[in-house]
Amino acid sequence: MLNNDQIAAASRTLHQHWHAGTKLGELASAMRPRDRAEGYAVQAELQKTSRDKLFGWKIAATSEAGQKHINVAGPLAGRILAETVIADGGTASMTGNEMRVGEPEFAFRMARDLPPRPTPYTVQEVLDAVGTLHPAIEIPDSRFADFTSAGEAQLIADNACAHLFVLGPATSANWRAMDLVEQRPTIALRGEHYVGHGKNVLGDPRVALAWLTNELRALELTLRAGEVVTTGTCHPPLPIQAGDVFAADFGVLGEVSVGFA
Repeated sequence: MLNNDQIAAASRTLHQHWHAGTKLGELASAMRPRDRAEGYAVQAELQKTSRDKLFGWKIAATSEAGQKHINVAGPLAGRILAETVIADGGTASMTGNEMRVGEPEFAFRMARDLPPRPTPYTVQEVLDAVGTLHPAIEIPDSRFADFTSAGEAQLIADNACAHLFVLGPATSANWRAMDLVEQRPTIALRGEHYVGHGKNVLGDPRVALAWLTNELRALELTLRAGEVVTTGTCHPPLPIQAGDVFAADFGVLGEVSVGFA
């Protein structure tokens, strides 16, 4: 099992590559996490590099396409650091981004804490703790040159491929009365239009939110009021390049966009 010094060294290595926009093949064997628990331990150290309060959480690989994209069997949780958030309609730098994809997502902002407890939270219990629903765009990337072969533990340590994030405005629609499974946001990119599907997000974005809550519960972590959870892409990752504008229209739920330079 990795000791505290090895965990800190792994996190420091990943953080340095993220800031430099560089890639590595894999972590040195002496600090390489071997399972999900060790991966999350390395990831937790990464949060300490931020001077701001944690913005929220992301879920990687909630769709079959997302799982194939990074070659894992199921979802992974990652942290959204405040310094990685770009304003709606803003511009994201492509520097150091090798994954080069954008993902339209449903995001929830929590209204109250959901602390660890012995029994799993139900979907309804989690929804009762939500304040607002937002359209969002995630711009993932990995510190590993070949993220498809890095493996689950290293990708969790790599903050579940978190890179940049765009949060749209809270919807004014009565989203609680809507079937999010059948929501079909439209993405405009380079003159083409693509249609996402709520069912691509672990079958239901609300189920994905509950999964994240219970993943944190198992890690003895609290999902806190004010934190945002983005639930995973509702469309296969779309290739992006400098000069693009990625605009996601979630219908009555609102719109969100970002440019790339």
